[in-house]
Amino acid sequence: MKKFMDENFLLSNGVAETLYHDYSEKMPIIDYHCHINPQEILEDKKFKNITQVWLYGDHYKWRQMRTYGIDEKFITGDGSDYEKFLAWAKTISVAIGNPLYHWTHLELKRFFGIDEPLNEKTAPDIWEKVNAMITGDEFSVRELIKKSNVKVICTTDDPIDSLEYHLGLKEDKSFDVKVLPTFRPDKALGINKTTFKEWISSLEKVIDGEIKTYDELLAALKMRVEFFNEVGCKVSDHALDFVPNAVTSIEEVRDIFEKVLIEGSVSFEEENKYRAFTLKYLGKLYSDLGWAMQLHMNCVRDNNTTMFNKLGPDTGFDALNDTEIAVPLSRLLDSLNVEGALPKTIIYSLNPTDNSTIGTLIGCFQGDGIKGKIQFGSAWWFNDHKIGMEDQIKTLANLGLLSAFVGMLTDSRSFLSYTRHEYFRRILCNVIGEWVENGEFPNDMDSLGKIISDISYNNAEKYFDFK
Repeated sequence: MKKFMDENFLLSNGVAETLYHDYSEKMPIIDYHCHINPQEILEDKKFKNITQVWLYGDHYKWRQMRTYGIDEKFITGDGSDYEKFLAWAKTISVAIGNPLYHWTHLELKRFFGIDEPLNEKTAPDIWEKVNAMITGDEFSVRELIKKSNVKVICTTDDPIDSLEYHLGLKEDKSFDVKVLPTFRPDKALGINKTTFKEWISSLEKVIDGEIKTYDELLAALKMRVEFFNEVGCKVSDHALDFVPNAVTSIEEVRDIFEKVLIEGSVSFEEENKYRAFTLKYLGKLYSDLGWAMQLHMNCVRDNNTTMFNKLGPDTGFDALNDTEIAVPLSRLLDSLNVEGALPKTIIYSLNPTDNSTIGTLIGCFQGDGIKGKIQFGSAWWFNDHKIGMEDQIKTLANLGLLSAFVGMLTDSRSFLSYTRHEYFRRILCNVIGEWVENGEFPNDMDSLGKIISDISYNNAEKYFDFK
């Protein structure tokens, strides 16, 4: 029996151990998609206790706590931080098979040197040990980032964001980690959202001009893309509740935009046309600037109306969707490609049944001398567990070129989540180690080490070309 989460955790053979410890473990991190707050980095925030860094805003944990019967008071309510920590300890102690169990203990081990399992019995002592450390200067936000060997962080930012904190960090020569914005124009595409017109008003204030026509909206979006680019942005991101697929003209979309400003909503067919044309327009901008475009698909959000009304979005009430992606995604990519305007693109689906669709579709649009121009994104959200990561890795290897993969991201709001890169790297090394042990690939450490190092860091560094 192996020791619980020892140095060879998730590594089942000697090849895997060598690959991880010699070629992956010490590689830096490029976290090209996350949801952390750049203000907290600029201000070098310090946390008063482990609950603040662990449980504030982490809907992954909140879902498990609700499932275990924890009262909402001790999740998002007015329970004390200590009470919330105890509630989490009670929950995680029985979360066998869930990645949160591993992530929790990796974070305790890597940041605080705690090897014992977290449960109701050990929680009070762990609370005291961790909190005695976390209030010190060496556990500020910037120090946590540096401890994790992070070189680049890409946050997630609305087009109306001032990017003041990114600009502040860009001027701060005392912190050499790049913190760059990501252009996330979901609200520009959400034409049928009740908040659409309010968002347009906010955009008008940002550009100091009126947006009464669709052409004025496109001009405003272009202006914001150019501003983000000046601040160092190299990545866009889109959460697509459906992949728009429509042939339309700018004249038709102009009428749709005018209609929604007057009537407040349009038909699904009209929304589809608006989204398709607008997303294609943005894709051309990204291509011109050399950005990568991320497409996150097949999530059905805010399923629990009662809790949405109480807590708002991103609070643990989302699930995977089963909308068709093959044909609409193909048409979207092809429509950009025929105009020579298809940007580097990373495709994620929350539904694992889409893995083979993505794995084959990306091969249709590779080229332009760019290694892995179209990427099958890492196992995302509900899939970033051991089996989900293995499936994504194996599907990509079977249908594409795993060695061109840009690797893992955190997709997190926590500054302790960089251990997810370790988790992924261990799984990656083990999958490849098993292939070698089984005689499916030569035991050539020069070749294997390059593949592992490239996926761990090098591919992302070259792909995004952060400067």
